[in-house]
Amino acid sequence: MEAKTFALIGACGYIAPRHLKAIKETGNVLVAALDRGDSAGVLDGYFPDANFFTEFERFDRHIEKLRRKGHRVDYVTICSPNYLHDAHVRFAMRIGADAICEKPLVINPWNAEALGEIEIETGRRINTILQLRLHPAIAQLKRDIAAAPAGKIYDVDLTYITSRGRWYQASWKGDESKSGGIATNIGIHFFDMLTWIFGAVKNNIVHLYQPNKASGVLQLERARVRWFLSIDRNDLPSPPVQDKAATYRSITVDGKEVEFSEGFTDLHTESYRRILAGEGFRLQDVLPSIQTVYEIRNTKPVAAGLDSHPFLQRILK
Repeated sequence: MEAKTFALIGACGYIAPRHLKAIKETGNVLVAALDRGDSAGVLDGYFPDANFFTEFERFDRHIEKLRRKGHRVDYVTICSPNYLHDAHVRFAMRIGADAICEKPLVINPWNAEALGEIEIETGRRINTILQLRLHPAIAQLKRDIAAAPAGKIYDVDLTYITSRGRWYQASWKGDESKSGGIATNIGIHFFDMLTWIFGAVKNNIVHLYQPNKASGVLQLERARVRWFLSIDRNDLPSPPVQDKAATYRSITVDGKEVEFSEGFTDLHTESYRRILAGEGFRLQDVLPSIQTVYEIRNTKPVAAGLDSHPFLQRILK
């Protein structure tokens, strides 16, 4: 199959190397990259000949020149800050390319609906990276739940604590209008995964919502989910170990731990393989999780009771 051409927005960010690796491992080529910062040495390990820009206007002009010379960009990969995804997906479709966007696709549900209209108008595709759905352990859990008696309701606990320093609140990630807040920024892929497995949200209760942590209960069609998200290292169940990631991630189903800490390395590459085969995750796939996190950040918290997450109960003691 002939190699596809890619442009990438957000080349210097944390997630960009996974996309660069996926583009290379699927036999395709990056022709242009954009980032406001200029520490783009990561490109040397993948596509040293890619043109690099720090200004969107020059990046846009370069892509247009390629198009006029008959070298259309096939895909635009979007790794920019959350609040810019909407505009950059629109850019991709405007130049006649399909979009591959990191989650969250957008911050608000109505933005996704507007993108759907443009998708229809242009005939282009919007693909979102939902790599947890491709994790073997998660896929097996979905099969197990699907095979279980239809009336069974599961008790699920989701706990995700990923320590962040003071820089976090000073960056765009600490600005809720730009990141969507903590539930969107670090939790949306978990909420997507849980609704994919256990069905749609029937009730969304928030017990705590702060800039650095949040907690609540989701009633899904086939599960009751107690969830706790935090970027505060003080919430870790045990003190962090020097030189190791200060992260705690746990999902239990009826008290049994779902082990999925390994196997993340190649999920972006597998995502690209599926997208290139026309099997990427589309707007209808991402809308439920976007709606869920929107409701979380706009719901007035209620007092936590015995039904709240154990980590929250510990904090409130």
